[in-house]
Amino acid sequence: MRLIPQDEKFHELFIEHGERVAEAASKLNDLMSSYTNVQEQVATIRGVEKEGDKIVGEVHRRLERAFITPYDRQDIHDLTSNVDDILDGIQAAAETFVVYGIENPTDEAKEFTSILAAQSSQLVEALRKLSTHTGIQPHIATINDLEHRADGLRRSSLGRLFRENGNAIEVIKLRDLYEQLEEAIDAAQSAGKVISRILAKHH
Repeated sequence: MRLIPQDEKFHELFIEHGERVAEAASKLNDLMSSYTNVQEQVATIRGVEKEGDKIVGEVHRRLERAFITPYDRQDIHDLTSNVDDILDGIQAAAETFVVYGIENPTDEAKEFTSILAAQSSQLVEALRKLSTHTGIQPHIATINDLEHRADGLRRSSLGRLFRENGNAIEVIKLRDLYEQLEEAIDAAQSAGKVISRILAKHH
């Protein structure tokens, strides 16, 4: 058994994890634009999230037996945890459509998922470049810009929700959905911060 795994394997796992995020975010976006066979589409997203869990387990196993790691163990743990939080948030949002029986996604929900899909694409590109430590900051900057856009959307969407929707139950359903989507968006920004921290330590 190799006590010192090649750095490339950790990077491969980071990329695979990011690709699962991008896949799940894309499928959630697809659900927004084609709101049919909802349970089947949500089941597909659930399957992607489980694939992500397997990657998390593999990262943790490698951390436990590695004598030398490419980055600080805490940074590897934090990055993996934040990326996993994105997947968890995507799945939670998808499940909300089924559990709450939401009839149709709102324009705001569509915009949140569009932001999340764009962030996820930027994140996977940053992870693909992590081993070279070059060309990453523009992706992180875009992730942050998208998170700021989501902050504004949250304020406007919640304000509109309470002003225009007289059905208290619908308000609760949609508020929970928006919060789950924003948690995933915030997790993407947190993952970007860990990547920036890694870069700062290795320059």
